[in-house]
Amino acid sequence: MILLQKPEPLFQRHIKFQIVKKINFIWLVILCSATLFSGSLNAQETKIWTLEECIDYALNHNINIQKQMLGIDYREELLLQSKLNILPSVNGYASHSYNWGQRIDPYTNEFASERVRSNNLYLQGDLNLFSGLQQLNTIKRNMLDLKASQFDADYYKDNISITVATEYLQTLYYLEYVTIAENQLSITRQQVDRTKKLVDAGTLAKGDLLTIEAQLASEELILVEAQNNLSLSYLNLTQLLELPTTKGFEIERPELGLITEPDRSTPEQIFGVASSNRPEIKSAETKLESSEKSLSIAKGSYYPSLSLSGSLGSGYSGANKIGENLMLEDPIEIGYTEFSNEKVFTQTYGYESFKTKSFSDQFDENRNEYLGLSLRIPIFNGWSSRSNVAQAKINVANASLDLQLQKNTLYKIIQQSYNDALAASNKNQAAEKKVNATRESYNYAEQKFNLGLINSVDYNNAKKEYNNAQSELIQAKYDFVFKITVIDFYLGKPLSLKR
Repeated sequence: MILLQKPEPLFQRHIKFQIVKKINFIWLVILCSATLFSGSLNAQETKIWTLEECIDYALNHNINIQKQMLGIDYREELLLQSKLNILPSVNGYASHSYNWGQRIDPYTNEFASERVRSNNLYLQGDLNLFSGLQQLNTIKRNMLDLKASQFDADYYKDNISITVATEYLQTLYYLEYVTIAENQLSITRQQVDRTKKLVDAGTLAKGDLLTIEAQLASEELILVEAQNNLSLSYLNLTQLLELPTTKGFEIERPELGLITEPDRSTPEQIFGVASSNRPEIKSAETKLESSEKSLSIAKGSYYPSLSLSGSLGSGYSGANKIGENLMLEDPIEIGYTEFSNEKVFTQTYGYESFKTKSFSDQFDENRNEYLGLSLRIPIFNGWSSRSNVAQAKINVANASLDLQLQKNTLYKIIQQSYNDALAASNKNQAAEKKVNATRESYNYAEQKFNLGLINSVDYNNAKKEYNNAQSELIQAKYDFVFKITVIDFYLGKPLSLKR
């Protein structure tokens, strides 16, 4: 038998429906609130980074720069130690030993055959009075090496700054390119809608619609590729900054229209400024001076060396004993008288027992002091001094060539950057003219296409020309901005997009 459920009354179903409706509404409110709250958190987490902030953050968090700073700390410690080496060296020595078997006790100068405990305590000091000015030249060389390491760190920071600026401009380029792609895609979608209406009205053939739709698909692909390139550029920039993620990271989009023509200084004038300011040139100059100091240190081994030394010490020996309880002993026969031939005796004394002298008594008695001058005259040492001097001269010549190589490299870079800036300026101007011309051509083609005077192929060709011109313009603009930024950088100006 099949049991049929009794249908609920209509008012009960209405009440249940209202309850369910209210529950759903409550859940919808909770979901929307959570979404808005999450969005507000994400908005709070988003930070707009300027170029200056990106560079500062990279300089403070880059691991390789931190290693460069550790190198500077190491050079500072070497410099400090070379200064402290001028001071006298003072060392304390202490020993505690036991001896078995026969030996001469150093403090009593007598044989000792029993187990003897010995203690030695002394201080020794040495002072180098003269050694061919090697210590002074070592201090000067270490000071120069410290300066060179600081210049090397500055040069590395400049490279990081240029790399960050390059990636920052690359990201700006993709941001603008994505905007252009989105605008073009929006225009094409509108054109698809208009073409459909014209096809439905019989004004245009369906083939024109298919051509426009194909163009739409192509521009959708272009937009996806531009967005992917933008994401990759953001990733590269955050990795340069040592940020763990790209989430909440956005960059400022400054107005670049105020960028002026490149500096009219000649490459020679720019090189004159850069060669006196650039850290790589200063580093090479400082390393040349350091190699010259190393040569002076090597020549110092030709001269005699004079040193002062002294010591103060004392000791304790268990064999150093002292008698106690003096007593009269039997007389001892020592000879005969000359005339009567009578025996002669002498009275002797002895000690009932012996004890080891106390440590304090022996420390005072055994104290010894020493002070002396030592003169060392180099006569023959296997030509090591001559070889060291010859090697130092080679290092000086090599450092001189390194300096000239750095100057030549800098001049070539400035020449190339100067020519690149001029070329980028010309290309930017030409790209602006091309955009203006293709924009007029595209607008005219769009009007004719809407009136059915040209087909979709001609319209798409005009649109492609306009799109390509826009792409070339933003490429030329950011290339131009980067090139003149590099010129300003070599002129000693800080990296900035704000003019």
